[in-house]
Amino acid sequence: MADWLAAIILGLVEGLTEFIPVSSTGHLLLAKAMLGLTDPSWDTFIVMIQLGAILAVVALYFARLWKVLITLPTDPASRGFALAVLVAFLPAAFVGLALHDFIKQVLFNPTIVCVSLVIGGFALIALERWAPKPRLHDSMAFSLKTALGVGLFQCLAIIPGVSRSGATIAGGLVLGVDKRAAAEFSFFLAIPTMVGAFALDFWESRDMLTGDFLGLIAIGFVVSFISGAVIVKTMLDFVARHGFTPFAWWRIVVGVVGLGLIWGGVV
Repeated sequence: MADWLAAIILGLVEGLTEFIPVSSTGHLLLAKAMLGLTDPSWDTFIVMIQLGAILAVVALYFARLWKVLITLPTDPASRGFALAVLVAFLPAAFVGLALHDFIKQVLFNPTIVCVSLVIGGFALIALERWAPKPRLHDSMAFSLKTALGVGLFQCLAIIPGVSRSGATIAGGLVLGVDKRAAAEFSFFLAIPTMVGAFALDFWESRDMLTGDFLGLIAIGFVVSFISGAVIVKTMLDFVARHGFTPFAWWRIVVGVVGLGLIWGGVV
């Protein structure tokens, strides 16, 4: 397969899965394995195109984010929101920095991804049935305690297949946040989290960023931006109507099929 076509496929997978609780990294690793992309540079590609999907959130929520930014000095609510996102971001930032090499060298494994997908799927189904009654409905008014709890849950996503959005949404549900607000806060938290991951990988991989490789990243970046924007615009209404159970079953099916392919020697 031509590299440019692989870049388009991976960019599409990234954008379609980054903001739903199915693990974009897990799907990307499985897609990479199925496409036969064995060069280590594709692992860097996977991390770096995530910024495209994150910028889709920035674009779609620009008015609200800009209002927060310009009113930080005068509005306690804006300062509270910014601080909540920062507090939620810090646990995963520390864990990610400490375990970065271990994650890429050991955990980027298709079997781990598939097992995590299945376990996470059943966890989402359980949360749909037994999560506490929601008491928080505004994604921009989390207390620091709630934000920290969501941030600690996000640390689970260092395991590929768990899902960053899945972990943060699950944390929100456990802490009494309603489904829509939990998903929306996950969008906001993705911005510093994935920008940080992008910056770290960009620095560590700067020597391999040749013209051809940058061109592939640009293709994946644009495709992930467009497809990510579509998902962000539609996900909240979908979740309000159907909850997270459809995503849970998708995780389980993909995980089981993936394990079958691995054990059958296909991947």
